[in-house]
Amino acid sequence: MYVHPAFKIETTEAIAHLRQRAFGLLVLPTSDAPSASHLPFLVDERPDGKVRIELHVARANRLHTLIGTGCKVLLVCQGPDAYISPDWYSVANQVPTWTHASVHVTGTAVVLPEADTLAHVDRSSEYFEQRLLPKKPWISAKLDTARRDAMLKAIVSIAIDVENIEAQKKLIQHKGETEHRGAIAGLRSRDDASSHAIAAMIEQTATEKFDQ
Repeated sequence: MYVHPAFKIETTEAIAHLRQRAFGLLVLPTSDAPSASHLPFLVDERPDGKVRIELHVARANRLHTLIGTGCKVLLVCQGPDAYISPDWYSVANQVPTWTHASVHVTGTAVVLPEADTLAHVDRSSEYFEQRLLPKKPWISAKLDTARRDAMLKAIVSIAIDVENIEAQKKLIQHKGETEHRGAIAGLRSRDDASSHAIAAMIEQTATEKFDQ
């Protein structure tokens, strides 16, 4: 991924973005054309500083067969994005742009043993159910054994040992306070959630940059 130096974010912030989004596009090479699937995932930071990502696919999805005994993959985690009109800046000689947050992860994917699938499902459900508190979390033990075993056989769990992370937040950081305030107001006049999310991110940047 091309990352402009003004928009680059460091690994710690990139991992935080991965954890918060927890959904991305997994891309694998094939002999004819790349193959990809949209998947939720977990991020595991190891004591040795290495990062592993866990996810799973339907057994009917050929992606796990393409991985074989190991395969280089790309995981694209896209955050919110929004168009910025130059009219919002109230400054002359500006041009349109598209703001966004993106993280690209490359590494080696391996298929995990079937014996690990239940533990993977339990880790996944625990992580995502925590977002729904105070609802009592769903756990796999709520399923009867036959139903649980059938569902586990229907999926294949995969781990990615991360080798490189590239990340950026393209949020008009190179512009002045007037442009920031105008973009925030313009984005908040829109009725889509992504524009509002970008407005909040730009406001945070403006606070750090100008409210000193």
